[in-house]
Amino acid sequence: MDTLLLSRIQFGANISFHILFPTITIALGWVLLFFKLRFSATGERKWMDAYMFWVKVFALSFAMGVVSGITMSFQFGTNWPGFMETVGNVAGPLLAYEIMTAFFLEAVFLGIMLFGASRVKPWVHTTATFLVAFGTTMSTFWIIVLNSWMHTPQGYELREGVVHATDWMQIIFNPSMPYRFVHMMLASGLTVAFLIAGISALRMLWGDRGEAVKSALRVGIITGAGLIPLQILAGDFHGLNTLEYQPAKVAAMEGNWETGPNVPLVLFAIPNEETRSNDFEIAIPNGASLILKHSADGVVPGLNDFVSEDGEVLHPRVAPVFYSFRVMVGTGMAMLALSWGGLVLLRRYGAGNMPTLPLYAFCAMSFSGWIATLAGWYTTEIGRQPWLVQGVLATKDAVSDVPSGMVWTTLVGYLVIYAALILAYIAAITYLARKAAKGDPLPNREQPAAGAAEPAMLQPGE
Repeated sequence: MDTLLLSRIQFGANISFHILFPTITIALGWVLLFFKLRFSATGERKWMDAYMFWVKVFALSFAMGVVSGITMSFQFGTNWPGFMETVGNVAGPLLAYEIMTAFFLEAVFLGIMLFGASRVKPWVHTTATFLVAFGTTMSTFWIIVLNSWMHTPQGYELREGVVHATDWMQIIFNPSMPYRFVHMMLASGLTVAFLIAGISALRMLWGDRGEAVKSALRVGIITGAGLIPLQILAGDFHGLNTLEYQPAKVAAMEGNWETGPNVPLVLFAIPNEETRSNDFEIAIPNGASLILKHSADGVVPGLNDFVSEDGEVLHPRVAPVFYSFRVMVGTGMAMLALSWGGLVLLRRYGAGNMPTLPLYAFCAMSFSGWIATLAGWYTTEIGRQPWLVQGVLATKDAVSDVPSGMVWTTLVGYLVIYAALILAYIAAITYLARKAAKGDPLPNREQPAAGAAEPAMLQPGE
């Protein structure tokens, strides 16, 4: 494998590891704010108990995200110097906006959120929780702006091969940004919903039938059931936008080789780039045309349109995009079935008497949001190839000339460390759940009155 392929794998590994943790903190911050507001409104201790458990998960996820993000940023210089040399006039300011308007906001108020529950006034602690949640959302906004601009660049001009900004409003609100931002926010919400439902189910299987865990399970199921239809709708709009601006990606997602009407929806196949056809195809007639064009006669682009006269392939590798898209959709369908089934069970049995089998199902789906997010990320990023910035900068033109052996060595090191950290992260959450399941994680005390300040005994470490 040459330096280009190894550098792509290495950056893919870094960003795959990094994205797992912001995917949790983005939405979990808002869930924590909900728990805190419910406690302030009702005075019911269960909401603060839920807050104190999940704020630990937030802190752990935040720390992992910061460390992995720093490592990833180094690769702009070590592996991809051509990126900043060509588009740094756009990418640099957007990354700076993310740091100034978002990361600093999170970092400043995180300490109050984690350790100030009994040290500051209740409204100060609630405000700090809001500002951290808002900061995570703003951080997502700026990163999605940059990523979207790389897919649908607008508001720039090229001068001697270097990109210069001409209209920052067009850069920020580029054609794909609204769809990607909404899609990412909903993905984070689903990730957190199933994480909360799964860990709460695990605690119940271990014998924890406290009000806090039952309330958290209910919140996770209801949130997941409410967000998954919105995500399906947002995904449809996002797909139509991608069809307009990146038709080669959509052709790879659909496994469609020839442009034409009445294109079937391929459920399963083995894409064969040598014969430029699909082997063992199972498809629904006219399905792709109906979904993408809302008409059975709708013309859908084919991959054979993206091959130059001299035989150069101008579309992404089909198999990774084709399969990752189906993993994402399949995981979403599983989320839909389980969350809506969970709603029925909640109505019939209540959270405290949920049957054992569904609890095991929610446990198994605890990290399903990670699977769907990674699959969607691979679909969109691999689907952009051979471009790093669509139509502006080819991936091969941005890679460094570092020897492939050096990239290979660091790649192995990254993979080993990341595997260990993922296992440690999951083990830490499991440990927290086990500890909480053994008894009330907070000291026994009388229920505070609605709107009352948190009791002085309430310590973040408890």
